[in-house]
Amino acid sequence: MANFMDKFVPARKLLSYFSNDIAIDLGTANTLVFTPNKGILLDEPSVVAVNAITNKVLAAGKAAKEMLGRTPENIIACRPLRDGVIADFEKAEVMLRYFIRRVHDHRRTLVKPRMVIGVPSGITQVELRAVEESAKQAGARGEHVFPIKEPIAAAIGAGLPIHEPRANMIVDIGGGTTEVAVIALKGVVFCRSIRIGGDEMDSAIAQYVKRKYNLLIGERTAEQIKINIGTVMPEINEKMAIKGRDLVTGVPKTVVLTNEEVNEALLETVGNIIDIVRAALENTPPELSSDLVDTGIVLAGGGSMLRGLDKLLSKETKLPVRVAEDPLLCVVKGAGKVLEHFDFFKEVLMAG
Repeated sequence: MANFMDKFVPARKLLSYFSNDIAIDLGTANTLVFTPNKGILLDEPSVVAVNAITNKVLAAGKAAKEMLGRTPENIIACRPLRDGVIADFEKAEVMLRYFIRRVHDHRRTLVKPRMVIGVPSGITQVELRAVEESAKQAGARGEHVFPIKEPIAAAIGAGLPIHEPRANMIVDIGGGTTEVAVIALKGVVFCRSIRIGGDEMDSAIAQYVKRKYNLLIGERTAEQIKINIGTVMPEINEKMAIKGRDLVTGVPKTVVLTNEEVNEALLETVGNIIDIVRAALENTPPELSSDLVDTGIVLAGGGSMLRGLDKLLSKETKLPVRVAEDPLLCVVKGAGKVLEHFDFFKEVLMAG
């Protein structure tokens, strides 16, 4: 991709050194912000803590995530995005504004930024308007908020040559959604989005532990289980001691969970992801489908880091599957490339 981009050095690139323009991956689990010539300046959990009375931001990102489930009545710590879209508009706008001000070192300027924002491909018009309005309220120029479908941004960020007349297949597994797309000539041949992702995996683990051990655990504990011993193809025996509340006695209890149990907990969620990959392959035109024998499938997003997922997908599809370099950063890097080479990529943006 670097070869064709080298040809695009617009005069306004000089002005970008003084620009506030930003690209945003407003994700369910994490928010990332990119600025031209500076790269990724922010990578924080999509969590905000506010004073319940004044609505003043007390913390956002990592500090706010530490507060989840631990706050007194006068503090609200929440995740304002669910399933890839805004669930709490007011908190999302407050969080986004806080992050943008951090990126710009709290400077107030007369020039409002142009924003390219990744959104799920299955987003509704109402949800899309909520994202755009949130960006405007956070400081963007109203006519310069540019949504881009997350799988397209992920494909660009993963370095796929989406401008060429051959098939590129991306599977972006985020916190709230899994996006599958086949792209050629900067156009979407097939795209499918399901509201299943890393959060669903965490929930499945928590429900499994509750069902099997009568133990109630929080979402942060479930996420740690997924990260530490989560796998869909157990090859070695791994164990993890977890703590929670016994649903029978009501007192704290510790149990030991194995990676085989985590695999069992994740079977249905992973099965749903495999199903939409199959649907994408079945709906790809034959000429492009044949390309995938060579180009294969690229995985992006935090969910792609689940151990064994690439091998399982390869086994199920009989195609080469690889995890993109820096899978967590693909969407924001792709949105950033669109911002930097706007004229070349403008047709991949969603109509406002």
